[in-house]
Amino acid sequence: MVYILETDITEKKSVKFSLQKIYGIGGKQSSLLCKKVGFSHNLQVGELSDEQKRQLIKMVEHSDLVITSELRKLRALFLTKLINTKTYRGLRKIRGLPVRGQRTHTNAKTAKKQKKFSNF
Repeated sequence: MVYILETDITEKKSVKFSLQKIYGIGGKQSSLLCKKVGFSHNLQVGELSDEQKRQLIKMVEHSDLVITSELRKLRALFLTKLINTKTYRGLRKIRGLPVRGQRTHTNAKTAKKQKKFSNF
């Protein structure tokens, strides 16, 4: 296992799919990062040298992506802002109900309830 940007990455997977394990990086971003660094999509993480790993980490850090703990903090702040301003979405989030207009008459009774905010 390789530890990159607060994430454990298996050495047997390709670089493209391994980068997607990092919170905040999706398929398109991982493809673009591989192209910028010059890696093939088939290249496995175990085949990378130490210099290539450093180059990859440097490229991810210098990109304008908000990833890992920073992204989690921003999402939490946005949620608390919704709740504090008492928006419809914020109130639905507190109650654990669907937020984006889904049906609740027959569905959502057994829906997975998300974490409720005890502070509010």
